[in-house]
Amino acid sequence: MIRVQVPATTANMGPGFDCLGMALQLYNIVEMQQINSGLQIEVHGEGSRDIARNEKNIVYQAAMRLFEQAGKVPEGLKIKLTNNIPIARGLGSSAAAIIGGLIAANTLVGGNLSSKEILALATALEGHPDNVAPALLGGIVVSVPLVDGDIKYMKINPPPGLKAIMAIPDFFVMTKRAREVLPQQVSLQDTVFNLGRLALLLTALSQGDFSMLSTAMEDRIHQPYRSNLVPGLKKVLAAARLAGARGVCISGAGPSLLALADSNFESIAQAMRDTFKQNGVHSRSLILEPGPIGATTLELK
Repeated sequence: MIRVQVPATTANMGPGFDCLGMALQLYNIVEMQQINSGLQIEVHGEGSRDIARNEKNIVYQAAMRLFEQAGKVPEGLKIKLTNNIPIARGLGSSAAAIIGGLIAANTLVGGNLSSKEILALATALEGHPDNVAPALLGGIVVSVPLVDGDIKYMKINPPPGLKAIMAIPDFFVMTKRAREVLPQQVSLQDTVFNLGRLALLLTALSQGDFSMLSTAMEDRIHQPYRSNLVPGLKKVLAAARLAGARGVCISGAGPSLLALADSNFESIAQAMRDTFKQNGVHSRSLILEPGPIGATTLELK
């Protein structure tokens, strides 16, 4: 049996639409083994009522993609999922499923595919690398897919003292819906706005300069268009800033909201929950350390 631990991720981090993400110390566990025939899927924890237990399961689909590429499709498969990452909330649950399935399958067939090849497969399955790259590699990763399917990436180690406060509303926003509200084109002015802030964000994170995060995490390409999908979004982000957050944004496609901070963690979490409640939204919060290490594998007997 193969056991894979995969971290949650937060993508975009404001201006880094579809190209930037950070791993978080919240993990899903994928256990996989070959059996004589059929498919057995067991799900525990987050999403246990909603996650498919048949061929539609994302972990299974990712595993089969790798088996087919490796030319070693098993007669049967048993999968056990222990999930701590909330699903469809902007914390990379689908990326964790894809990476977990790919790595477990790769280990089962002898580990023939490299991390680079797994990242390319994961990006093809997910559609963009912003979550799958940090889920695989850990840390803060900026990644760029090329036309030939290759992925160019650079990893930044999370600066000491930084924590992520996640405010997680009690409703779903599917990524497909969050993409449908985006414009097909953006202005030159908004493009320049984001380019400057992304450059500032990467530099600030590399140097551990938290004073720049408030400006660096601003965005005009996706966040303004998604604000109507999350009631009270602007007020919650403002409350987090007032409580001491260094920078704030939507986490991935939402609806979870991310605040980065180096102090006042509990106060920020409380302020975000209270402001959501004032806007008719029940939420929970998590205070998470960045995850410097990505998916890890343990072979069990």
